[in-house]
Amino acid sequence: MTASSLYSEDHYIVLETDRPETLLESTELVAKLTTLLQQQPDLIPEDLRSQSSEEQVQSLLDTVCELDMGIGQYLQWYAVRLEK
Repeated sequence: MTASSLYSEDHYIVLETDRPETLLESTELVAKLTTLLQQQPDLIPEDLRSQSSEEQVQSLLDTVCELDMGIGQYLQWYAVRLEK
């Protein structure tokens, strides 16, 4: 077994305003971000607005670890590696 197959980046620690820290699988985080951006399109960063919703979410996962939710609000995610 190779070293890269020992670990998976398919999990994220998610921090949200007024909620306990949660561990989500990548598919769960994708679904959460997709729903959030559909419900609140004003949260989509300006440079991603011309992309499809799938591309927006993937870009957020690939390039940032938080979404600007407004003053006093936050949504942050951090990839974690779990040993198999």
